[in-house]
Amino acid sequence: MPSAAAVSSPPRRAVAALHITDIESAINWWRDRSPSPDGITACAEVLALAEVYALMVYYHESECDEATMPAAARDAWLAWYATVPDAPCIAICSTSQGDAVCKGCGRTFLEVQRWTEMSPFEKRATWRRITQEGTAWRFNRYAERANEGAPTRPASEPQAGPQDTDVRAAA
Repeated sequence: MPSAAAVSSPPRRAVAALHITDIESAINWWRDRSPSPDGITACAEVLALAEVYALMVYYHESECDEATMPAAARDAWLAWYATVPDAPCIAICSTSQGDAVCKGCGRTFLEVQRWTEMSPFEKRATWRRITQEGTAWRFNRYAERANEGAPTRPASEPQAGPQDTDVRAAA
């Protein structure tokens, strides 16, 4: 069993912060889902998210407050969020063996216990932290487990690289 210090609740933020990279990912997902018919206009979801992104860039902010996001941007982000993996668990939970931080996924004991109660914004903040730390087994020795079920690219299909540019832009 984890120590009392590991189980005690950390100070909860009034609202969760959403990182700019999540806004970028959501914009790109919407651009793929609803491509511009003329190369200029964007769908309503992209426009809503782009406004948040532009303000973050303008004010040099790397995070935005979930409570102050416009409803259209929040809804667009939540639609993207519904397509990403929810839990980082790889079914090797060392918190059940007494560790304060899971060796498998990198979440704290409290994060593992509260996961189903956490908002999508809180979950993304946790995902960001464990990804940046990169110490959990899901990122190294058991990375193949974390990638199970992920779409795979056929061997004959080349990976896009920096040399691959949009030829339509050059025409």
